[in-house]
Formats: sequence, structure tokens, C-alpha cells
Amino acid sequence: MTFPQLIFWVTAAVILASALQVVTTRNIVHAALWLIVTFFGVAVLFVLLDAGFLAAVQVVVYIGAIAILIIFAVMLTRRVMQDTGSQTNRHLIAPAVLIGGVLFVALLFVFSRTRWPLSSAAVPPDSLQILGLELTSPDFYMTALVTVGVLLAAAMVGSIAIARDEEKD
Repeated sequence: MTFPQLIFWVTAAVILASALQVVTTRNIVHAALWLIVTFFGVAVLFVLLDAGFLAAVQVVVYIGAIAILIIFAVMLTRRVMQDTGSQTNRHLIAPAVLIGGVLFVALLFVFSRTRWPLSSAAVPPDSLQILGLELTSPDFYMTALVTVGVLLAAAMVGSIAIARDEEKD
């Protein structure tokens, strides 16, 4: 087994374990932190595939933006969520497993019957440069990306201001 294969299997195990923790943990803040670990593992897989741009997008968009949104949503709803009892319903496990199994078999059937076209066309060597220019050009996507960043920062500051406990004098 080569070193990249070892990194792949370790990363895959970490992704599966952290994804399982996301859906099974009872504390929503811990679930959000496990989700960040899962997203980071996917970024490592992109690095192994020599897709550095996608890895950077994974880190910036998913870890940087979506995880922060989840965390400030938790901060906003912290007072609403009180531990009122069990959050699991043990009666729905069998139907969920049945539906999941049927969907899995259906997906296997569809994937095995589909003819996947292979493209022999090479990616133009300047396509990444064009994408970089479009992302940093004020005429294309840079304004939207900066606007989203400012909105996320304002939302984070607002959620901290709303969620903090007021001192009683």
C-alpha cells in the first residue's frame, strides 16, 4: 500500500466516523464541530485528487461559511432549545432501514444500468487561469463573494449580540 492510499483510507475512516458522530450526537454544538471535521476530510480527499482549487473552495465555503452559519444559528436558538426528553424515536428505526435499503438497491440498479460516457477531450490548460481571473474580476464574481463575506460577518456579529446573556444589576 502506497502512502497516498494510506492517507485515503485514514481520511475515509475519519470522514465516516465524524459523519456518524454528526447524526448521533445529542449536543448540536458538538454535531456542528463534527460536521467541520467531515468537511475538512473531504477537502483532504480533494487534495489527494490534485484538485487544490476544490479543496480551497471546500475549506472556504463549507468550513468557513456554512459551519459558521450553523454555529450562529445554534447560538440564536440556544435559549429555545431545552432538554425536554428523548430526541430519538425508536419506533421508526425499522421503516427507516427499510426505506434506506430500498433506495440503496434502486441506486445500485440505476448505476449499473447507466452507460457513463467517457470524454477523451483534454481540459484546456488555461481554464484554471480563466476561472481565477473571473473570480477576481469586479465584472464577474468578486463583488458577490465579497458581499457574501460581509453579510456573513454582520450576521455573526448580530448573532453574538443577540445571544449573549445580559447582566442583571
